[in-house]
Amino acid sequence: MAKLIFEMSSEGRKGYTLPKLQVPEKKVSSLISEKFIRKNFARLPQVSENEALRHFIELSRLNHHIDKGFYPLGSCTMKYNPKINEDAANNPGLNSLHPMQSEELSQGALSLMYELAEYLKEISGLKEVTLQPAAGAHGELAGLMLIRAYHENQGNPRENILIPDSAHGTNPASVTIAGYKSVQIKSDEKGLVDLEDLKKHLDENTAALMLTNPSTLGIFETQLQEINELLENVGALLYMDGANLNALLGIVRPGDIGVDVLHFNLHKTFSTPHGGGGPGAGPVGVSDKLIDFLPVPKIKKEKDTFKLEYNVPKSIGRIHSFYGNFSVLVRAYVYIRMLGSKGLKRVSENAIINANYLKERLINHFQLPYKSTPMHEFVFSGSKLKEKGVSTLDLAKRLLDYGFHAPTIYFPLIVNEAIMIEPTETETKETLDKFADTMIQITTEIEENPDIVRNAPHKTPVSRLDEVKAIKEPDIRFQFKKVTG
Repeated sequence: MAKLIFEMSSEGRKGYTLPKLQVPEKKVSSLISEKFIRKNFARLPQVSENEALRHFIELSRLNHHIDKGFYPLGSCTMKYNPKINEDAANNPGLNSLHPMQSEELSQGALSLMYELAEYLKEISGLKEVTLQPAAGAHGELAGLMLIRAYHENQGNPRENILIPDSAHGTNPASVTIAGYKSVQIKSDEKGLVDLEDLKKHLDENTAALMLTNPSTLGIFETQLQEINELLENVGALLYMDGANLNALLGIVRPGDIGVDVLHFNLHKTFSTPHGGGGPGAGPVGVSDKLIDFLPVPKIKKEKDTFKLEYNVPKSIGRIHSFYGNFSVLVRAYVYIRMLGSKGLKRVSENAIINANYLKERLINHFQLPYKSTPMHEFVFSGSKLKEKGVSTLDLAKRLLDYGFHAPTIYFPLIVNEAIMIEPTETETKETLDKFADTMIQITTEIEENPDIVRNAPHKTPVSRLDEVKAIKEPDIRFQFKKVTG
């Protein structure tokens, strides 16, 4: 078990020596207001340089990360991120730019952003793209604000957004923040939108249908022609949650199948490191109907010069400071340029092949409630395990003992004891086989010694926590107080 750095501390030990001052010495109180000066010395650990380095290296070993192991994390596309993206994003000419730098001195950055938007337009089949949103959910909110602006311009903002019961959890939250009411639509036995239920709730008060495609079940919505006709009959729009775009690159363009609004998760589909809270970017693409309402500033190309356009009368305004999460845009730009159109299509083909291979390896050991052929991910049910006294959570915890991050569990809610698995396109057959063998091994353990699974994990730095107690009675400062006195 790794020690806290405070436990390694020894009075008087240090890992640095400051050079002698080359300017006259002054008291801190003469430079900083008294109210900002601490009354007592900070209780900081006193360790040597190599101890500090070893401590943080040891901590990094305790964490699971994509360079260490496999993430079968459904709907989150935790795939390998090429390191060349990081090199490009760390180029001083890009990462040292100040957002208030003039247009004349920012032509390279503006050119990159303009070209990225053009690539996303081509990939999606949509007519215009804004790069401002800072995350997927932020893109959802921006898209819904565009829908509201469109309907208001038509004279009626409308009240409802229809959302399938397999939708991402951020969808109804975004709907509420945008001032709409979310109305749930059932899935049918194939995992598709139940058209009869859709018809029942669709009327002139419907602003849009918010559809994740492929869905969180990993299933492509094959009824889009009928859905589009139903929406058009009442003047409603089609929003597509693009979180699962990793399955469609070079295969389907959302704009070609009637989508009016799409948000891209650059931090998933286009490889920026994902997880740990960020970073992210959620550009939004729109059809002709919504171009006039896009956020400002827009990047316009005039001959060989790029300019920022603010005079857009119907725009919803700014939705992010300056122009978006620029370093994430750089990474996505490099990823797209490196792969090209053929490479991007291969990404999705491999994602689909990997998911279906893994599904077939495991299908005799877990239930598959929705039988439609999945694309990039699939959702099993752990109901059979539950009958033997072992939960999906127990299975997920046991996987940690074998060095695997757990898949997404208990989501989507329409699958009992859900186990959502997305292998991504960057994993090899050997990795998938090792994961499948481990899952099968755990099902054998459940038969022979279920307690070893119920009480997992056994080999991690922290064993099974009492999660209810941890939520209700957190005591996060106890160890710190104990060590520092």
